[in-house]
Amino acid sequence: MTTYHLAQVNIALARAEIDSPEMHGFTSRLDEINRLAEESNGFVWRLTGNGDDATSIRVFEDPMMLVNMSVWQDLDSLKAYVYKSAHVTLIRERQAWFHKLDIAHQALWWIRAGHIPTLEEAENKLEQIQTRGPTASAFSFAQAFPPPDSGTSR
Repeated sequence: MTTYHLAQVNIALARAEIDSPEMHGFTSRLDEINRLAEESNGFVWRLTGNGDDATSIRVFEDPMMLVNMSVWQDLDSLKAYVYKSAHVTLIRERQAWFHKLDIAHQALWWIRAGHIPTLEEAENKLEQIQTRGPTASAFSFAQAFPPPDSGTSR
């Protein structure tokens, strides 16, 4: 049995209010993409706010900064969802809805199975990547680390 799961957070600075016509191409696909995540192999949990997505959650000073978090059984499951499913079309089109950030916009980290990460944890992991770069504590797809109980090192 796996003792660790993979948590992920990503943030995005919206170009317009979430309910604006400019954001419709993104918001109109949220239900589909969230359902796809939930039906994907390895999915464990995802952050939701008022409604069935996380667009109502405000963590940062800038009210246009959106946050998304989820938990997966392993890195391969998350990669398959992000890069090998319909989700990838949102990544390709993100510049239409979101500004490019000059700060870390994504963090991955291992959590004990059964733990639900908090927004405070997620902020801390983004800050860790921003200040120290990828480490075993907080990393990226490009520089991933194995779970603590894997018996392997990077």
